[in-house]
Amino acid sequence: MLIEMTIGKVHTMPSFALVLTIVFTALFFSTACSKSAEPSVLHTPAVNGEGFEKIQHIIFIIKENRTFDSYFGTFPGADGAISGRTSNGTPVPLTPTPDRLPADLGHSWRDASRAVAGGKMDSFDLVRNGNLSGVMLPYTQMRAEDIPNYFAYAHNFVLADRMFSSMSAASFPNHLFTVAAESGGAIGNPKQERWGCDADPDERVEVVNSRGEITRQPPCFDFQTLADRMEAAGVSWKYYAPRRGEPGYKWSTLDAIKHLRFSSLWAKKVVPDGQFGEDARHGRLPAVSWLVTGDASEHPPMSTCVGENWTVDQLNALMEGPDWASTAVFLTWDDFGGFYDHVPPPVLDKFALGPRVPLLIISPYARKGMVTHTQYEFSSFLAFVEKRFRLLPLSERDRQANDMLDSFDFNQEPLSPLILKTHSCPHFTRIWWHLTNWRAHPKNLTVEPET
Repeated sequence: MLIEMTIGKVHTMPSFALVLTIVFTALFFSTACSKSAEPSVLHTPAVNGEGFEKIQHIIFIIKENRTFDSYFGTFPGADGAISGRTSNGTPVPLTPTPDRLPADLGHSWRDASRAVAGGKMDSFDLVRNGNLSGVMLPYTQMRAEDIPNYFAYAHNFVLADRMFSSMSAASFPNHLFTVAAESGGAIGNPKQERWGCDADPDERVEVVNSRGEITRQPPCFDFQTLADRMEAAGVSWKYYAPRRGEPGYKWSTLDAIKHLRFSSLWAKKVVPDGQFGEDARHGRLPAVSWLVTGDASEHPPMSTCVGENWTVDQLNALMEGPDWASTAVFLTWDDFGGFYDHVPPPVLDKFALGPRVPLLIISPYARKGMVTHTQYEFSSFLAFVEKRFRLLPLSERDRQANDMLDSFDFNQEPLSPLILKTHSCPHFTRIWWHLTNWRAHPKNLTVEPET
């Protein structure tokens, strides 16, 4: 009789599930991920400019819902963890994360508050879907063999282990920070699929004011963004994102800025995410790019493997194109997604940053193999752009944020492109999980109300 092991519990699997388990086990292992092949290496030509001005293209890629420990907790030399502690004080190992999770994990600002527990970092089992009959998905992590290409980028460029989300909250407010170093007070996500100014007329999002009072307001704001600064200064930019009606359109964050959504810039500068590879390969990138995507975003329960392969395709296009020699890429994830991390978020003035998220800094001038311990947040990206193009900060957040320049050496021999191969992805991982954890019943967070 096959035995199901969970933390603190052992259950005997019923016979009908045993048969299916054997079938899907064979299918799963026959199509499991293979390690990436050895990368191809190209030469990086010299570029014009001195020092920081060698960077002529800056790219900010924002993926979804992972913590540093959930992806890079095992990375050599980084401040990672391979075990955690639950709300009742029990130490638990971080077990392997399924490529496709059975469901999403709670990651609202309320979930984040519960998980962080005042800095104790011991209550991730209390997020929604955090403890399913003893199965605790927050306490899982990927290993090098699961995300071999992300580990390859980390070994060859820079990995940051003190990158924090800008708010202890979910996607909508954190994505707003990636364009504006503020969220307009938003602390939650809209409930429906359409966010921003395209949301239904009755859509509302939780907003907190300076007195800590929470109200519900339409998710359509009108504050200044980095795009406005660049437009006024004549610095070229594009926001690459899914189109309306496509998965991931809700992360097309300039949709939440009224004066941009309803201007001619929306049609000119907010372009399909599928266009990025072509622009990169043919030398058509602007000075500054944001890039978000949908089904390859890695947002649970979507596949990590599919998301990593998509990222590799984008970066290969860049590295095979003419702009690699003058580019800096910041690849990060927008919020903690409900996953465990052991480092308490710092407090800035009256506001706490959110839990750590992964950050890879990829450039010919990145310090090869460095793990930086400098504190960053999404406003650091804006600070980097503002310093490079001599733009005024938008707020105190980007004025005070570390600008990431310590991760670069503009006097070094430029690093060569790292052309990686995508790898095959495992199938049936969600079915396998449900079969082996047949007592666990995750909630659908898209319809689950906040409490």
